[in-house]
Amino acid sequence: MSNCSRPTSGFGNPFSGDRSHCRGIPRALQWGCMATAAVSPTQTKKKAWIRRRPDSTSWVRRAVQLGFLALNIWIGVEFWLFVRHYETGGAGIWVDRPAGIEGWLPIASLMNLKLWWATGKVPGVHPAGMFLLLAFVAISLLLRKAFCGWLCPIGTISEYLWRLGRKLFRRNFALPKWADLPLRSLKYILMGLFLYAVGGMSAAAIAFFLEGPYGLIADVKMLNFFRYFSFGGALVIAALVLLSVFVQNFWCRYLCPYGALLGLFSWMSPVRIRRVESKCIDCAPCARACPSQLAVDKLIQIQSPECLGCYECVVSCPAEGALDMTVLGRRPVPAWAMAAALSAIFFGAVSYAKLTGSWHTNVPSDTYFQLVPRANEFGHP
Repeated sequence: MSNCSRPTSGFGNPFSGDRSHCRGIPRALQWGCMATAAVSPTQTKKKAWIRRRPDSTSWVRRAVQLGFLALNIWIGVEFWLFVRHYETGGAGIWVDRPAGIEGWLPIASLMNLKLWWATGKVPGVHPAGMFLLLAFVAISLLLRKAFCGWLCPIGTISEYLWRLGRKLFRRNFALPKWADLPLRSLKYILMGLFLYAVGGMSAAAIAFFLEGPYGLIADVKMLNFFRYFSFGGALVIAALVLLSVFVQNFWCRYLCPYGALLGLFSWMSPVRIRRVESKCIDCAPCARACPSQLAVDKLIQIQSPECLGCYECVVSCPAEGALDMTVLGRRPVPAWAMAAALSAIFFGAVSYAKLTGSWHTNVPSDTYFQLVPRANEFGHP
C-alpha cells in the first residue's frame, strides 16, 4: 500500500487518468488505492506556489528589541548611579534621575492612571510610568501585543533564553494541555488581583500612598530587590531562568500580569496575522515557529490575545502571499512599518509628557538624602 502515497494525475473518478501508481498490488485492493488517492487532499495535485522572497523582517525586529534592551540597561545604570550618589551622602557621581525607570513600576502606573482619571490632574510622583503605560496600551490597541514581542526587555531576554535552549537541546518543550491551560490562567488571576486592589483604592488613598516614604522611593526598593537578592528571591529567579530555557516564554505565557492586560486590549487591534487558504501549501512551519504555540496553519486570522505580533510565523512561511501581518485582514503590514508605528507611539508619548512638564518626578534632593539610605526601613503601608 506504500505506492498509494504517489500523487494522481486527476480528480473525481478514481479510475480516470494514470493508474500506474497502483500496479503491483492485488486487484481487489486497487480500487481502494485509487479512491484514497483521489479524495485525500494530501494525495492530490499540489498547489502551484511561489517561494517567498527573503526580506529583513527578522533583522528589523531584532534591531528594535536590542535597541530597547540597550535603552533599559542605560536607564538602569543611570538610576544606579543616582541611587549611589544619595546612598553615599553625595560622594558618588551625580546624575539626574532617569524618569524612564518608572516603566518598571506598573502598579504605581496603574495607581496614577486612576488618580489622573479621578482628579483630572497629572500626578506629581512617578508620572512617567503612567504615560509609558498609556503608550503600551495604545500599542496593543493598534498593533496587537507588539510591546511584548518587540519592546519588553523581559520578553527579549526570555526569547533569547528559549532560543539558547533550542540550540542546546535541539528543541523546546511544551507542557501538556491539561497543565498548560490552567497555568495560562495564572497571569489573568494576577492581573485581576492587581486591578481589584487598585480599583478599590480611593483617589485620596492613592495620593497618600504615592506621596509617602514608600511610594516616593518605590523605584529604589525595586532596584534593591535586584541588587540584594534574598535566598528565596534568588531561587525564584533561577527557576524562572531555567524554565525559560526549556519552555518558550515561560514567564510571559504563564505569569506576566502586564502582558495579560495588554493582551486583552490587543483583541481590538485592527492588525492581525491572516492566512490566505488559496496560497497556503499546508506545510505548517508557521505553527511550529509561533512562540505562543498558536495553530497558525489552521486559522484564517489570528485574534488570540496570546499573539505577540512578532512575525515569526510570517518569516517561516515559504509561500509568497500565504501569510502576512495585515490591517483588517487586507493590506499587508511590513516589519519596517510596524517598527515605525511602535517608535511613533512610544516617542510621541514621551515627547508629549516632556513638553507638558509631566515627565519628571519633582522630589527635593534633601528628601532623597533622607530616604534613599534608609530605603530598606520602609515597608509597604
